[in-house]
Amino acid sequence: MQNNFPFDEAQADSDHLQAWLRLAFADGIGPVAARRLLAVFGLPGQIWQADFSALCAVLPPRQAATLLAPPTGRQRERMEATLEWLQLPGRAIITLADAAYPASLLNIADPPLLLYVRGNAGLLCAPALAVVGSRHATTQGREHAMRFSEELSHAGLTVVSGLALGIDAAAHEGGLRGAGSTVAVIGTGCDIDYPPRNRDLAERIAQGGCIVSEYALGTPPLSANFPRRNRVISGLAQAVLVVEAAARSGSLITARMAAEQGRDVFAIPGSIHAPLSKGCHQLIRQGAKLVETTQDILEELPQRQAVAGTAPTVVASALVAAGAMGDVDPASLQVMRAMGHDPVDVDTLAQRCGLDAAALAAILLGLELQGRVEVLPGAHYRCVA
Repeated sequence: MQNNFPFDEAQADSDHLQAWLRLAFADGIGPVAARRLLAVFGLPGQIWQADFSALCAVLPPRQAATLLAPPTGRQRERMEATLEWLQLPGRAIITLADAAYPASLLNIADPPLLLYVRGNAGLLCAPALAVVGSRHATTQGREHAMRFSEELSHAGLTVVSGLALGIDAAAHEGGLRGAGSTVAVIGTGCDIDYPPRNRDLAERIAQGGCIVSEYALGTPPLSANFPRRNRVISGLAQAVLVVEAAARSGSLITARMAAEQGRDVFAIPGSIHAPLSKGCHQLIRQGAKLVETTQDILEELPQRQAVAGTAPTVVASALVAAGAMGDVDPASLQVMRAMGHDPVDVDTLAQRCGLDAAALAAILLGLELQGRVEVLPGAHYRCVA
């Protein structure tokens, strides 16, 4: 018999998405239980066609009864608010069953059911490298993150990071400068700007890159969500680069997850005296690949080469950098050379230079204002690349 009713594709898509949202918002049904239901019944719409006994074969009776109950008023409000958010330009929700879902995430142990997206969702499927590190990064660390990310982006790789302060923010800035752009994986709802200091950066990423979250709209910055989102950062990438990390750092969680997912892990070495180098050195001892240039990374990734004419970033030696600075006066150059590679206190530096305290203090202040040296905790100084 011929169907006399036209097929409303838009309504079908809306019903399909509402079924996914109903599953995601169901009380007491976490991601593990949801994936178990999908494995047995298929798409979410088919779950509510099952009877109570069939659901009890997958879930405890109380969860099955909750799932079969009509959506609560609160759940309906959340679904309506989400569908309204989707009407804004540059918004999307990608379900686990969509063709646009990143294949790289399908291969991790616990892929998100839904991906809430602001910006260019196509970047989620592009060849990518994650760049992560400390929120309390040094000036030199931020510079490394930005320069490495810019060159990797020019080489066609999308830079993935977590929109945190410090290394993450610098990585996104660098990624935005190249053709590969950047993806920010956040631990809140896509309608929340966190941290507030990165609000302007987030807006620029939404315009020129992509912001993605597995968390529903309105989800606040809960501490437990950030380590969990790290598996998505590493999952979207071919490899992970750790720029700076303390011995106990969230970046090491990302690196561990990357290794578990079969991704390469790269780390930039630093001074043996620097606390933010200890995490990188620990990773290198555990088998991470030490890198000094972007070319070290690109050579390890299949079919990836640096763009012609782009000079690889070298992890800058302060001594070499100082020698190349023709505009530095001789006294300042002497101080920078005396610093060497590692942080040094004022007394030791004065002895190396043969300068009195007043003269050295004046030179250090000038170098600091020029951005050539930075002051570290404990009144130690270090050259900046």
